Amino acid sequence: MFYREAGQLKTTYETDQGLFPIIQDRWFLGLILVAAFVVIPMIANEYWMQAILIPLFIYALAAIGLNILTGYAGQVSLGTGAFMAIGAYATYKICTAFPDMNIVVIFAMSGLFSAGVGIVFGIPSLRIKGFYLAVATLAAQFFILWLFNKVGWFYNDNPSGTITAPPRELFGILITGPEASATTRYYVSLSFLVVFAMAAKNLVRGRIGRSWMAIRDMDIAAEIIGIEPLKTKLLAFAISSFYCGVAGALYIFVWLGSAETEAFDIFLSFQIMFMIIIGGLGSIMGSILGAAFITLLPIFLTNFPPMIGLHIATDISKHLEEIVFGVLIVFFLIVEPHGLARLWQIVKEKLRQWPFPY
Repeated sequence: MFYREAGQLKTTYETDQGLFPIIQDRWFLGLILVAAFVVIPMIANEYWMQAILIPLFIYALAAIGLNILTGYAGQVSLGTGAFMAIGAYATYKICTAFPDMNIVVIFAMSGLFSAGVGIVFGIPSLRIKGFYLAVATLAAQFFILWLFNKVGWFYNDNPSGTITAPPRELFGILITGPEASATTRYYVSLSFLVVFAMAAKNLVRGRIGRSWMAIRDMDIAAEIIGIEPLKTKLLAFAISSFYCGVAGALYIFVWLGSAETEAFDIFLSFQIMFMIIIGGLGSIMGSILGAAFITLLPIFLTNFPPMIGLHIATDISKHLEEIVFGVLIVFFLIVEPHGLARLWQIVKEKLRQWPFPY
């Protein structure tokens, strides 16, 4: 009754094909943004921002990038961590070489560097697909991290081999470095996620997104109707790598502060893959839901047993977390392959039929 489009007349194709054609969706999105930008910073402490919310937003941004490539374009990739590392190291090199450059411009440039490398490793996608393409991107994962680890130029020959985020300001406010407040870094990561998520949502709804989905569903038929496979696939690799590169820059400069190449190992790539599987392939909302699920589940598994009187050792709790991850992935692949995004869509369909849901 309260979630229906009856009476919401649309007189143009633009309004009918709008991003949020139902006014209830626009109100719901507005409430979420108000809660994220106004309410949460007022009630959340530094631990919640630093340990939970900031990494959640960064993981969600990387998951959106991977979902563009895997969920929409159908190109399997296991090199997400490497493309995030390119963004982080490119940001570090540009920051140290040009200390007066705007930090937002540096983030964008680091994404472009990552996009360029993504195009190079996306070239084999014209001839191979599926498992073989996954192996090719896995080779990129190991090669890029080996390169960053062995060539001292990338980390300015630092004896420790780490890259550290220098302090940088935006509009007179310190947003990177150890002196930057958690609230400021929260706003930076949230703003990037909102802007890039809206951009991705519009992108996949247009001609480019339809080309990606045509290649994903049947590449031969897509080529017959005039879609260029190489151009379409490379564009998917470029945009996906751009998102992952910006996420990698935020990963170091907004969250961790400093890190080595081990921060971008294969586990990070699998973690981002788990997010889009659980959240839902081919869904921007699913990427965010999957990132929230993967980020919040370990906290729940750590704090819930003591709440009910059970005290589990730390090592057992870690193993339990990995078991739950595996079970959930198998569950979603079998029962609901479209993940949490599909469950959310079912809830909306039920609400549209309420109080007589079918």
